[in-house]
Amino acid sequence: MNIGGTLIAGPADRALHGTIRLPGDKSMSHRAVMLAALADGVTEIRGFLPGEDNLATARMFADMGVAIDWLNEEKTALRVHGVGLHGLTEPVGVLDAGNSGTCVRLMTGVLAGQSFHSVLVGDASLHRRPMQRVADPVRRMGAHVDGREGGNKLPLSIRGGGLTAIHHISEVASAQVKSCVLLAGLFAEGTTTVKEPKPTRDHTERMLPLFGQPVEVAADGTISLAPTGRLTAPGEVVHIPADPSSAAFFAVAASLVAGSKGRLAAICTNPRRAPCGRRRYRRTGRWRAHPRRACACGRHRGRCLW
Repeated sequence: MNIGGTLIAGPADRALHGTIRLPGDKSMSHRAVMLAALADGVTEIRGFLPGEDNLATARMFADMGVAIDWLNEEKTALRVHGVGLHGLTEPVGVLDAGNSGTCVRLMTGVLAGQSFHSVLVGDASLHRRPMQRVADPVRRMGAHVDGREGGNKLPLSIRGGGLTAIHHISEVASAQVKSCVLLAGLFAEGTTTVKEPKPTRDHTERMLPLFGQPVEVAADGTISLAPTGRLTAPGEVVHIPADPSSAAFFAVAASLVAGSKGRLAAICTNPRRAPCGRRRYRRTGRWRAHPRRACACGRHRGRCLW
């Protein structure tokens, strides 16, 4: 929607009340589709964020032979017919990530485990972003990766398969790099470990056990994945909780207007994903999370009250 002209926000003339349901979390939407496609069985996902980034991930798997049924017009619910870790087929054309860095970097790990050839591309902006941080570790595992500037820029050409586990010490605190290595580790011989300079979002390591793949986290933060050889579709619907970053706008607005009271439904309460809420609660005590139901983030989703 194109909103032109000048927007003027005046003082609120009354307290804010009501219940708001926000879109699903983008990072978890990516990962849910990826793991569902690589699992044996059919996975139903609800709360999917139908933005261009997440749809690019879904299109990639469709281009590699994964059947995806959209269950509503809004594309917030889908059924993914998983083909297993080794069931993807070689794409006829390039795999286009659009503007999504998460898509292209995590898919580098997935494609590193495939025995066929694939090429990752994106829009002009994505072609300027660095890829060496994911290309190097999967090369060490045995994948053949090439691209502009020695594999640091898209397009990336990947021929995978025959991977060996590594211990990766990441120079940057990046959930994308960590997830790329862990996803490649699903296809590797041996136990893959990742050590970060500081903790990052942990959606991947929380979601993998939902699909039957254990992940261990040591006291020093080292993450270990010993591949079981297969992922299995969960026996229940995978619910994607709402993005706490989107929720923050409404929570802050309500905190600024005296007498406001309401609910933000199904918000992700993962502590690495919801720092704004914790700060706002410490400062004002005017809104708080009430965990209600397990979800794809491996914790609870809940209603946030203000």
